[in-house]
Amino acid sequence: MERVLNFAAGPATMPIEVLSNIQKNLCNYNEEGLSVMEMSHRSKTYDRIINDTKNSLKAILNLDDNFEILFLQGGASTQFAMIPLNLADENDLTYYAVTGNFASKAFEEAKKWTNAVDITNSKSDKYKYIPEINNSKIDKKARYLHITANNTIFGTMYDKLPEVDVPLVADVSSNVLGKDYDYTKFALAYAGAQKNLGPAGLTVVIINKKFIREDLSNKVPTMLRYDIHAKNNSMYNTPPTFAIYVAGEMFKWVMKEGGVKALEERNIKKARLLYDILDNSTFYIPFADKKSRSIMNVTFNLPTEELEAKFVEEARNEGMINLKGHRVLGGIRASIYNAMTFDGVKKLAEFMQTFEKNNR
Repeated sequence: MERVLNFAAGPATMPIEVLSNIQKNLCNYNEEGLSVMEMSHRSKTYDRIINDTKNSLKAILNLDDNFEILFLQGGASTQFAMIPLNLADENDLTYYAVTGNFASKAFEEAKKWTNAVDITNSKSDKYKYIPEINNSKIDKKARYLHITANNTIFGTMYDKLPEVDVPLVADVSSNVLGKDYDYTKFALAYAGAQKNLGPAGLTVVIINKKFIREDLSNKVPTMLRYDIHAKNNSMYNTPPTFAIYVAGEMFKWVMKEGGVKALEERNIKKARLLYDILDNSTFYIPFADKKSRSIMNVTFNLPTEELEAKFVEEARNEGMINLKGHRVLGGIRASIYNAMTFDGVKKLAEFMQTFEKNNR
């Protein structure tokens, strides 16, 4: 069977080149006689793997030694708790920009530990847009402002980072390495791997070292402390070794493809193929406001749920899968991360035009 075009929001498609290289080395990595999956995380070989992976990401993002890279488990959702526990004390003021489902979950988790305030909240408008943040309304005593850089479910994205007078924290799970942000502006950024970084099971945390605190409350569990993981090079316990190795292979691919800026330019072109159809159609109904549109997740509706179901089924028959929208929103969602090719998106665009012609 030929490979399908996987438009899933995550776990997402990966580059064939990366998968083939992993396959080639799966049973016998670098002539070591065993797989990375079988390798001790305390071995010299694995030590090189994890350090090379860390250094590759720092090089891609132009980060110096003021930043630490952590490879953790628990998904991005565990960071919803780790961030307030590590960056704030009980009842400290923190700010959250609530721009989608996961941003809301992060906010609710922060309220358990801090005095969390939703500085913006677009829920009443069904999260169709990214509200502007008024820096003059931010108390400089706040420990941080948390944003969700790209809202996977609703298809919205920060095109530019907010300029604020407090430390900036970001969930970059669905546009990391696909949107060219200046990561030196973040106190902390984090991402689940299963969109642009590799397989599920790994979470990457990029943190400015001055925000790694040792003076935390003794209520904070050991496994939820950034300082413990930093001191142990992400190996306080057995890390997700194979996922870290795959991430390293993904980082090599990113560099080979020209880096984040080149991938962003490619992603913009891919997204434009779909948005041009949406904007010139009376059949398709785009969800996100134009100024807030994501280049990673394109969301839209059809006139009826029946037509949406038909769209998903016929697309599957053409080798394009996982186009059904998230259960929170419904409709259609095409996730076009770094590894989704231009030709793959072009095929979807052509299918959309044919489907409209046959069903309007």
